[in-house]
Amino acid sequence: MAIGYAIAGIICCVLIVTIPFGIASFRIAGFILWPFGRTTVERPDAGAASCVGNVIWFVFAGWWLALAHLATSIPLFLSIIGIPFGWANLKMIPISLMPLGREVVPSDQAFGGRY
Repeated sequence: MAIGYAIAGIICCVLIVTIPFGIASFRIAGFILWPFGRTTVERPDAGAASCVGNVIWFVFAGWWLALAHLATSIPLFLSIIGIPFGWANLKMIPISLMPLGREVVPSDQAFGGRY
């Protein structure tokens, strides 16, 4: 999945208009490679452009990426070793649906440093 997001990021960065989508794809690819101990939070400075971008992302890429995460998680749950990775894939579904206006932070900083 991370390789797919990286390829999508490269394609989006080649097309000048879609650079924000490319940056979001690279951010998700890094989060997919190591999701443990990190989470995503809404950016306080995200505005209407992020909302419009998320709608465009959802229509063209978000729904099938969410289905791919769901389909990838099912075989992972069948083995004991894959269960944490299955949960990590399920954790990616909201981020794959609407990635703009979010940032990846360590889990202990998600709520202002409180646990």
